Amino acid sequence: MFKNLSPRVRAILLALFVTFLWSTSWVLIKIGLDDIPPVTFAGMRFFLAFLVLIPIYLRSNSATPLRTLSRRDWANLIGLGLLYYTITQGSMFVTLTYLPAITFSILLNGTAVVVAVLGIPLLRELPTRLQWLGMLVFFGGVLLFFYPLVIPAGMAFGFLLAAVHVLATSLSSIAGRGINRQGHIHPLTVTIVSMGVGSIVLLGIGLATEPLPQLSMSHWAIILWLAIVNTAFAFTLWNLTLRTLSAMESSVINNTMLIQVTILAWLFLGATLTWIEIAGLVLAGAGALLVQLRR
Repeated sequence: MFKNLSPRVRAILLALFVTFLWSTSWVLIKIGLDDIPPVTFAGMRFFLAFLVLIPIYLRSNSATPLRTLSRRDWANLIGLGLLYYTITQGSMFVTLTYLPAITFSILLNGTAVVVAVLGIPLLRELPTRLQWLGMLVFFGGVLLFFYPLVIPAGMAFGFLLAAVHVLATSLSSIAGRGINRQGHIHPLTVTIVSMGVGSIVLLGIGLATEPLPQLSMSHWAIILWLAIVNTAFAFTLWNLTLRTLSAMESSVINNTMLIQVTILAWLFLGATLTWIEIAGLVLAGAGALLVQLRR
């Protein structure tokens, strides 16, 4: 069935599947943060994922050998690792200790606008009118879903961290797209080098600044699932889709996590939905679909 689809449609479907895995991560992270310090939690997740990828990389016949990478390639991958894992993922875990998952997911929708603006001078990718229309429809649905928006007191620091995460996510999308678009470095090599560098730094910061957690079997189950399935597997697929999709398309697909996280929060975290919120979800989904269409 998938063989009859165009490469771009396959990339869209793969990207949507990855966002579903990442959406389930939010529920698991919120559960784990009750007992595990955020930076250490994030560092363990991505460092274990890095360890899982090492034997896969060594057995791969298509992955780009590390010895063939130029100094510029190493600089780009190290920079991507520090930005994509150390800063972006670290700030995500810390922010979720201050903000509810749904509130945080709202703020992440600003990523698409930032990526679209940065993608013009950095990647020379101009969105079409239909894609901009889709963006407007998408954000209209988001506003409808959360109307009226009330910001609870005592969450100022959480919103500041969320702003840092949005900016880091936007720059990561641009950097990842720029590296994968060149096509000479295999996605597995991109993932293992950037994740290795970023996770080691992230875990080191966590161990140096936070108390050692007392982990139960359920905690280890969450960490291992996040590391193996939602990270090692999912991030490799995501880098693969970046070879085909533009930065703005990837960002908008990523922002459909708002809908997915909300549904998962309703199912597993006790969140409730009104008819207006459901209408907002449908409208936001329609906007995300429009952004995928081209003339």
